[in-house]
Amino acid sequence: MTQRSYEPIASRRVAFLGLGVMGYPMAGHLQRAGHQVSVYNRTTSKAEQWVGEYGGKHAPTPRQAAHEAEIVFSCVGNDDDLRSVVLGEHGALAGMKAGAILVDHTTASAAVARELHAIAARNGLGFVDAPVSGGEAGAVNGMLTVMCGGEAADFDPVKPVGMAFAKAFTLIGAPGAGQLAKMVNQICIAGLMQGLSEGINFGLEAGLDMKLVLEVIGKGAAQSWQMDNRGTTMVDNKFDFGFAVDWMRKDLGLCLEEARNNGAPLPVTALVDQFYGDVQRMGGRRNDTSSLIRRLRKAG
Repeated sequence: MTQRSYEPIASRRVAFLGLGVMGYPMAGHLQRAGHQVSVYNRTTSKAEQWVGEYGGKHAPTPRQAAHEAEIVFSCVGNDDDLRSVVLGEHGALAGMKAGAILVDHTTASAAVARELHAIAARNGLGFVDAPVSGGEAGAVNGMLTVMCGGEAADFDPVKPVGMAFAKAFTLIGAPGAGQLAKMVNQICIAGLMQGLSEGINFGLEAGLDMKLVLEVIGKGAAQSWQMDNRGTTMVDNKFDFGFAVDWMRKDLGLCLEEARNNGAPLPVTALVDQFYGDVQRMGGRRNDTSSLIRRLRKAG
C-alpha cells in the first residue's frame, strides 16, 4: 500500500466487512490512520492475512465485527452479498449499538440502499450508501472518490473517517443518491471506453503512431482520465488493471434496470453492455474495462 499522510482526527472504533480488491486496502488505510479496526471476511484466511499485515482484529461474523463499532463500513459484491452481511441473526445490524452508522461502499442498486436505510432507521441506526470510483489503484493509494446518499446527520461524522482512503467524500442527496451517482459514472465510462477503443483502432488501421497521437490529442478537447491512464496500454494490448469486465457488466446491468424504472433512454450504454458481453465470450471476463478494444482488433 502507498504511504500517505492522514488528517489527524480522534481514533474511532470501526468495522470493515469485505476484504476484496477494494476493501482490503480501504480497511488498511483506516487502521493506519489510527482507528481501531475490526474486520470480517467470508474467507477467514484473508481476514487473518489482513490482521497480520495491518494489526487490528478480525471477527467470525459481521455481527461480532460490528459489536461496539461506531461506524461499520462494508464493501462486497452485489445486493445479495450486501444483504447477507447486513441482515439476519449474524448480520451487522444485529450487532450494532444504537446510534452507530453503517456505510456501504458496494456498487449496488438504489433500491437496496433505500431498503437498508429504512431498516437501519427503524433500529435507531444510520445508513449511508457510498459507492466509490477510482478502481484498485485508488483504493491502494487512498485516493478514491466517494459518492454518498443519506442524511447529513449520518454523513457528517462519517466523512472525516472515510477520508483516510478518499480524495473526495461528498453527500449527493437522499438515500440511494450515491448509488445513482455511481450509475452516472459508469454510464459515462462505458461511452468513453467505446469511443476510445474505436479511435485507437481506427488510428492503428490507418498506420498512425497511436502513442504519439494520444500524446497530442490528450492535450486537447478529447482528453480524459481513460485516455491518460489506459490509452497507451490499449495500444499495447495490456488489460490487467483491476476493474474487470465482469464487474462492469454487473454495474451496467444496474444502470439499465434503473433506467427502465425512471424512463431514461440509454441506447449507447445498452450497446456497450452487449459489446462487453462479446469480450466475456472471448475469454476476457477478468480483463479490465479497456479490453473493449479487443473486439475491434484483428487479432482479437
